[in-house]
Amino acid sequence: MGVFISAVIGDLTNRSLNFITSKFSKPTPVNVEDRLRRVLLRAQVTVDEAIGRHITNQAMLLQLSMLRDAMYRGYYKLDSFSYQSHDGDNKDKFARPSSSLSKVNSLKRLSFSSRNTLVSKQLQEAHDDLRSMILDMEELTVFLTSYPRMYRQPYSMHLQLGNCMFGLQMEAQLVINFLLRSQSHCTKELDVLPVVGPSHVGKSTLIAHVCKDERVNGHFSTILFFRIYEFTEDDLATFRKECTIKHQNLMSDPDGRWLVVIEFIWDLNEDAWNMLYSASKRCVPTGSKIIVTSKYDKIVKFGTTQAVTLNYLPHEAYWYFFKTLTFGSTDPEMHPKLTHLAMEIAKILKTAIAANVTASLLRDNFNTHFWCNVLTFLRRPVHKLRCGEDSLKLLNKNIHAHLRRMVAPSHIVVKREYQRFSEEEVPEIRVQDVMYGSVRPDGEFEALAWRSQIPPYYSYAFVCEIQKVKGTATKRKRRIL
Repeated sequence: MGVFISAVIGDLTNRSLNFITSKFSKPTPVNVEDRLRRVLLRAQVTVDEAIGRHITNQAMLLQLSMLRDAMYRGYYKLDSFSYQSHDGDNKDKFARPSSSLSKVNSLKRLSFSSRNTLVSKQLQEAHDDLRSMILDMEELTVFLTSYPRMYRQPYSMHLQLGNCMFGLQMEAQLVINFLLRSQSHCTKELDVLPVVGPSHVGKSTLIAHVCKDERVNGHFSTILFFRIYEFTEDDLATFRKECTIKHQNLMSDPDGRWLVVIEFIWDLNEDAWNMLYSASKRCVPTGSKIIVTSKYDKIVKFGTTQAVTLNYLPHEAYWYFFKTLTFGSTDPEMHPKLTHLAMEIAKILKTAIAANVTASLLRDNFNTHFWCNVLTFLRRPVHKLRCGEDSLKLLNKNIHAHLRRMVAPSHIVVKREYQRFSEEEVPEIRVQDVMYGSVRPDGEFEALAWRSQIPPYYSYAFVCEIQKVKGTATKRKRRIL
């Protein structure tokens, strides 16, 4: 009985000590930050290894996607904590009356204490979630090495993200699974996969990467691309002639199956689709398949299987992408002020094109003064039409978009956007040079927005014209801004 009582007393003593320790020795944000950095590094190793592997298992892809998203959230929270001290740099430039300094300092201390408590909680949650996922995926990391590599490992992460498809690995595997799925030889119907998503979300990039896959090239003897603007009966008559052959190897597939990729630039009604589908059945061999891409959700009902829907990157993933492109091989921790400015700039952007264009601009002007000017410029309400969803919607509706210029009292009227293939000529003038620099073309001109370094290697350009801002309007805008 004495031994039992001693054990009970010892257990109660340990519990009391643990309670007191947890009550009065809460981890500081710095301690939690160090632990989060270590677990993020473990997740980074797994994700980087998975990016270069040819993974076909759907469950493994889903687990890796969850781990990747958790890693992006962890990095975002860590960066938000690390660089939050630079948020008030500009505000503190304005002096306060000496009589109110003591009150302000007292409020600052209270605010800082409550903010530290909140930050510690958020960092701890990110750490616990990520650590739990890593422990659950120990077997996955073992099986990961059994999958073949897709390409040689690049020298650094910024080269990898700049030259590969970012954040669409799971969607790519869904498309590949559809293409390689066997089809009954007795049926004459064609399998159709719709791929939908907003402009510049990565639909063409996704399909181009899928069509370069060795298994897809071995499964189809011919891969055709057909871009449709406004479908008419004339387009139907020239359907086969207007198609661009992206792959042809009659020896790879004895059955002669074709893959037809149709990109709808404008909307398509059901009658036009029925005509196009009937023409495709007459032109292509049995067992062929069709992929249709569009920004309009209407094409979903044209599919024979569930559509693949693409969306813009979550903000945490977008920040990871933008930071890597902007700083390249430079360590962001060596430039905390610039990193904070980059985080604020990334909050305004949305598309991969905007990330690449802006990151290139910031790399070429790697100084705090210029980055502050860019952030101020992007925050102006009128300028939100630049590379965001609003400007794309206007251009898609054939409505002119207006872009402000940073160095002159004028703005750019974007009349039309177009794409060029890699072998076609592109304008020598760059949009960013007109917006942020001193380049001022006369009359109507064409400007290059971005030249993609990944398949399908499109170049995106605008047809523009510069218009001067009237003096009265300029003064009024300055008072508002």
